[in-house]
Amino acid sequence: MRSLSVRSIAGQVFAVQVLLVCLLIVAATTALVLQARNDSEQEALNRATAVAQTFATSPGIVAAMRTDDPTALLQPRAEDTRHRAHLDFVVVANTKGIRYTHPKPQYIGKELVADWRPVVKGKIVTESVQGPLGREVQATVPIPSGDGKVAGVVCAGMTAADVSSRVERQLPLVFGSAAGALALATGGTALVGGRLRRQTRGLGPAQMTRMYEHHDAVLHSVREGVLIVDSHGRLVLANDEAGRLLELPPNAEGRPVTELGLEPRTAELLASGRFATDEVHLAGDRMLAINQRPTRWDGGMSGSVATLRDSTELRALSGKAEVAERRLRLLYESGAKIGTTLDVERTAEELTRFAIPWFADFATVDLVDPVLRGDDPVDSAMRRTATSGVRADHPLWRVGKVITYTGTVPQALGFGGGRPVLEADLRTYAGWQEQDPEQATRIIRYGIHSMITIPLRARDVTLGIATFWRSEEAEPFDEDDVALIEELVARAAVAIDNARRYTREHAMAATLQRSLLPQGLPEQDALDVAHRYLPAQAGVGGDWFDVIPLPGARVALVVGDVVGHGLHAAATMGRLRTAVHNFSALDLPPDELLAHLDELVSRFEQDQAAAGTDAPGISGASCLYAIYDPVSGRCTMAGAGHPGPAVVLPDSTVTFPDMPLGPPLGLGGEPIETAEVELPEGSRLALFTDGLIRDRGRDCDEGLGVLRGILAGLSGDSPEETCQAVFETMASAHPGDDIALLVARTHLLDPGHVAEWELPSDPAAVARIRNEAAEQLSAWGLEEAGFTTELILSELMTNAIRYGSAPSRVRLLRARTLICEVADGSSTSPHLRRAATTDEGGRGLFLVAQYALRWGTRYTPNGKIIWAEQPLTASMPSQGGPTDEELLDQWADIPG
Repeated sequence: MRSLSVRSIAGQVFAVQVLLVCLLIVAATTALVLQARNDSEQEALNRATAVAQTFATSPGIVAAMRTDDPTALLQPRAEDTRHRAHLDFVVVANTKGIRYTHPKPQYIGKELVADWRPVVKGKIVTESVQGPLGREVQATVPIPSGDGKVAGVVCAGMTAADVSSRVERQLPLVFGSAAGALALATGGTALVGGRLRRQTRGLGPAQMTRMYEHHDAVLHSVREGVLIVDSHGRLVLANDEAGRLLELPPNAEGRPVTELGLEPRTAELLASGRFATDEVHLAGDRMLAINQRPTRWDGGMSGSVATLRDSTELRALSGKAEVAERRLRLLYESGAKIGTTLDVERTAEELTRFAIPWFADFATVDLVDPVLRGDDPVDSAMRRTATSGVRADHPLWRVGKVITYTGTVPQALGFGGGRPVLEADLRTYAGWQEQDPEQATRIIRYGIHSMITIPLRARDVTLGIATFWRSEEAEPFDEDDVALIEELVARAAVAIDNARRYTREHAMAATLQRSLLPQGLPEQDALDVAHRYLPAQAGVGGDWFDVIPLPGARVALVVGDVVGHGLHAAATMGRLRTAVHNFSALDLPPDELLAHLDELVSRFEQDQAAAGTDAPGISGASCLYAIYDPVSGRCTMAGAGHPGPAVVLPDSTVTFPDMPLGPPLGLGGEPIETAEVELPEGSRLALFTDGLIRDRGRDCDEGLGVLRGILAGLSGDSPEETCQAVFETMASAHPGDDIALLVARTHLLDPGHVAEWELPSDPAAVARIRNEAAEQLSAWGLEEAGFTTELILSELMTNAIRYGSAPSRVRLLRARTLICEVADGSSTSPHLRRAATTDEGGRGLFLVAQYALRWGTRYTPNGKIIWAEQPLTASMPSQGGPTDEELLDQWADIPG
C-alpha cells in the first residue's frame, strides 16, 4: 500500500476506485435506509388502516356513538385496541371531527388533526401530519351506520419516531453489509493498482504524458531514425525517419532485420546488438551515422536500440564550413605576418614563407625591377625577389634572376591581363613551358605538377607576379584555391605597394638629406673632427650637424634636431643649416646667432600659417652652437632646447658643462645665454642629439650615464674611434629617433705662431709695427708674404687710427693661413667701394680685397676686429689689377 503513492498513476487509480466504491456503498446504504423507512411507514399505515377499519366495524361502536356519553364507552375500547395493535393512538370522532377518544384525555372534545372531511363522505385517507403526539403517520376511515351513512370516523396510527426506531433496528445489518462490501472492493482495487504500478513503473500522469509525448516525438517528429531490435534480430519498432532513411517496407516490424533488404554491413550491425558510435554506413546514396546500444525491456527481454542520422548534407556543410574557417584564419594570419616592415623585398619574402605549407609547396615572387627601388613599374622585366619551398633543392629560378615573361606562359598572361592563371596539370605542357623548355622539364621531373600565377596589383598598378606550386604529395590546385590565393595576394600587393611608396619617399628624403648634410668636413687646424649619423627606423629625419671655420682660426660646431621625419623634416633641416651658415658668416656670438635663428623660425611659422598649408610646423626644433678658439683654448656655446655637450679632458674626466638651457627654436619669450669652458690641448667635445641618449627603455639621465661611462673608458682614442665606440654601444639597429654625433679633439695654436702689438693713436706707429711684422714674417720663413702683409697691415692700421677708437691692437696668426687682425674700440664697420679718380680716399679696403684670400669684420663686446687672410705660400697674384708700383702710389699720403 505504501507503494501506491497518490503521485503515481497507480496510486491515483487506486484512490479513484476506492472513492467510487465508497460512493456506491453510501448510495446503496442510503437507498436501503430510505427504502426501509418507506417500507416501515407503509407498513404502519397499512396496520393503522386495518385496525381503524376493524374498530369502525366492530359491534357496538355505532350504538356507543349515539349515547349521551360516547367517550365513556369508546375510550376504554380504543385504548385497548391501541395497545393490542401496537399503535400509538386510536381516536374516534364524530362527523364534525370532534374527538370522542385520545391517548391523552386533554385532547378529547377537540377537533381531529386529520383530513376527515373526505372520510365523512366514505373515503379512507392516509397521511402524515403534525399532531398532538408529534409527527404522526395515520389512517382515517369512516364508521358506517348501516343505512349507508357515516356515523363517525376512526383515526389510528403511530408517531414518526416510532416508525424510525423500527428502521434503526435494521441499520446494523445494513452497515455491516456495506463495510463488508467496501473491504472486498478495496482489496480488489489494491490488487489492480499494484499490477498497474508495475506496468507504469510508479510514474505519475504528468510523467506518463511527457513520456508519451517524447515517445511520439521520437517516433514521428525527430530528424533521426530510431530502431528497436529484439535479441532474436527481429525489428520491434521503427519510426518514420528510420523507415525513410532505410526505405523499410510497410510490414517491416516483426520481421528479421536481415530480411529487410538493408545493406549487408548495416543489417549485420543491427542484428548483432553490439555497441556502435557514429559508425558511417551507406544506404543508397545516403551516408548514415549509426549509434547503437544494448537495452532490456518487459522485465528482462534483451535487445538493442539504434539511432540513424543522415550526415550526407552535414558532412558537405561541415566541409564547406571548415574550408571557410580555414580561409578566414589564413587571411587573418596573413595580416599579421605579411607587411610587418616597409621593405619591398622583406614583404615579398613574407608572402612566400607564409604560403608554405599552408596551400603550396613552393612559392615565388617576381617584381618589376623599378619597384625594388621604389619607382613605378615601367616595363615588363622582372627580378626574382623571393623564393620559398618545402625543400631547398628545387629547380625554380633563384633570387636575383632577371626575367622577361613572353608568349603564352601563365606569368605573361597574368601580368598582361591582370588576372590569375591556373595550370592544374603541368604535365600536359599547355604552353607554360615555352619560357624555358629545359627548366620546365626539370620542374616536371622534380615532381611539381600544379601551378597558380596571380598578378600583384595594387591601386590599379601591376607590380609583379606571385606564383604558387604544388608537388606530387599534394592535390592539384582548383578554382576554390584561386579565389583564396587571389584574396591573399591582393592583400600582399597592397603591403608591397606601401613598401614601394615608402622606399621611394625614403630614398627621396635620404637623397635630400645627404645633399643638405655636410658632404665633407672643411680643412682647419683647431679641431680633429669625426661624425656619425643614423636615421630613425621610421625614416630619414631632421637631425643635422656642421663644422664651420671662422675667422681667427676659430671653428664653430653645430648640432640640431628638427621634429618629425620624412621630406618635410629633411627640407626644414636644410633651411636651418643654411640659416646657420649665413649667420655664422656674420661672425656672431652663439647667443646672438641662436636668437636670430629663433626669430627666423618664428617667421617661417608665420608664413606657413598665412599660406594655410597643412605641413608640420617648425617650432620645437633645437640647436647647439659652439665656437672654439685655438688661440685661447676657450669654447663658447649656447643651446636652444638642445642637450649640452660632453667634455672629455685629457685625463679622461667626463663632464657635462652647466649651460643655460634656452627654449626650442620658434617659441621665443626667453633670452638665450652662453656658457664658456677652458679646454686644454687634447680635450674632446662630444655634441649629440637626444636620439643617442634616449631610446626604447632608456631615459635621458640613464643615457647620459651610459655615455659618460663610454667616454671615460676611451682615453687617447681618436674622434673616429670615439664615434665608433659610442655608436656600437648606444645606437640600436633600428632606433626610434634620428641620431647625430659630432666628436672633436682640440688643438691649441703654438704661442710662437702668434704675434701681437699695441697700436697707439699715432700715425707714426704704423711704420714701426709694419717693420716689426716684417721681421716676424722673416722669423716664420714667410718673407715672400712680407710685401702683401705690410700693405694689408698698413691699410688696416691707418683705418683704425683714423676712424676707430682706443684701445687698438694688431695681431698676426700663423695657422693654415696667415691672418692679420686689427682691433679697435669702435663698432663702425668699413665698407668696400671703388673710389673715383678725384676721391682722396676709399682705396684701402679695395687693395686689401685684391690681395687677401678673404677679409671681414667681426664684433666683440668691446668693439670690432677687421681681419684678412693670406695663403702661406706667397702673396696672391694680381688678376689684371694695378701693378705693385701703382698700388704703392696709393699710400703716398700715409706718414712713415
